[in-house]
Amino acid sequence: MLDERFDSDELDRSVWVPWYLPHWSSREASAATYETGGGQLRLSIPAGQPLWAEGVHETPLRVSGIQSANWSGPVGSTLGGQPFLPGQRVREEQGEFWGYTPLYGDIEIRMRGTITPRSMIAFWLSGIETAPEMSGEICVMEVFGTDPQAVGMGLHRFRDPRLTEEWATTTLPIDVSDFHTYGVSWRPGSLAFSVDGEVVKRVGQAPDYPVQLEIAVFDFPGRAHLVEGSVPEPELVVSHVRGRPAQ
Repeated sequence: MLDERFDSDELDRSVWVPWYLPHWSSREASAATYETGGGQLRLSIPAGQPLWAEGVHETPLRVSGIQSANWSGPVGSTLGGQPFLPGQRVREEQGEFWGYTPLYGDIEIRMRGTITPRSMIAFWLSGIETAPEMSGEICVMEVFGTDPQAVGMGLHRFRDPRLTEEWATTTLPIDVSDFHTYGVSWRPGSLAFSVDGEVVKRVGQAPDYPVQLEIAVFDFPGRAHLVEGSVPEPELVVSHVRGRPAQ
């Protein structure tokens, strides 16, 4: 059970870590810029924030995100979740941290984002990947500033041979700069995705292993030419994250 309302001025480190896949980068280079308190988490990317996995990730990328689990093998090993290259090697070893790793249930987030054509926001549930096949991802929402009404959702199979890729964007009449609630009802063999309480997509398959929650805002400096004039700071504001066991 999770009922995260971000009331404290400190991030609840029994549930979250403020890094984005630090084993492929480092804790320092993947550290989120964030504030919490008063019922909100604010993730942002100021102009001076460094690139994530610089020199390894082909596309220049900056990110501020939190996740509810973290682990890796030793430096030089290939043991770690969500690799983006074949045979990728760990750059900084991470100890095991299992803050919130549900298996089935109803999970939702209420959030809003400030994005431009060079940035995006996302909330997803990724397999804990203690074995490579436990890598399926439930993408609850993903929105790029190039098409802010196209909400990406569905299932990514990645290295799980039992799953089939089933992800697509759904165009919705919403403004992501306003608060909306995005959720998934996850049951054995099925996923139902909702926006503001209305089911907008169903998938007839699902991972059958625990996942970690990931919340992030991304900036792509290589797309700066898509934005004219001054660029607002990419931001993601979250008012709650809830997880309830399947009934």
